[in-house]
Amino acid sequence: MLYVFFRGLLRVIYKMLFRIEARGVEHIPAEGPVILASNHISILDPPSVGILIKRKVHFMAKEELFKIPVFGALITSFGAFPVKRGGVSKDAIKSAIQLLKEGNVMGIFPEGTRNSQPGAAKKGTAMIALRSGAAIVPVAISGNYKLFRKMIVSYGEPVDLNAAMEGQSSPDLEQVTEIIMARIYELSAAQK
Repeated sequence: MLYVFFRGLLRVIYKMLFRIEARGVEHIPAEGPVILASNHISILDPPSVGILIKRKVHFMAKEELFKIPVFGALITSFGAFPVKRGGVSKDAIKSAIQLLKEGNVMGIFPEGTRNSQPGAAKKGTAMIALRSGAAIVPVAISGNYKLFRKMIVSYGEPVDLNAAMEGQSSPDLEQVTEIIMARIYELSAAQK
């Protein structure tokens, strides 16, 4: 298993270089579809979200990365799949929903791009979660990836969308997105 090997290798590297620590891993369901919805502060975030947990985490990645010789094949073997930048990719959304319906774990950065300050999130995470029936686990990455300074990855309790949608005939994607981001910001603030 290439994924297991590289997860172990990156875990050692991240623990040595960034003193990375996971908190709340017990909140991640042991089986079934799960979305790990995280803030996004660096290109180093995808491994941070996935290397400290037992389940394999799949990510969307910009399609240009899949065109790089060897690297494209490598990230595909890690479970990444392409998404077009600059617009909604129906193929990527279908792939994400299918992946989740098969009971997998997917990492998503709702803000869509790296952002050191809380910013506007896109509604894609909410839509994918509602269509797939996946549990949404908020994730907060705290720190700044400076060598030998501590990085903390906090996994919160799954977001209860039923309580959020109570009394509504159809889900409000904007409201669900706000709830997800609020939980991420709460986790992040608790680390400061």
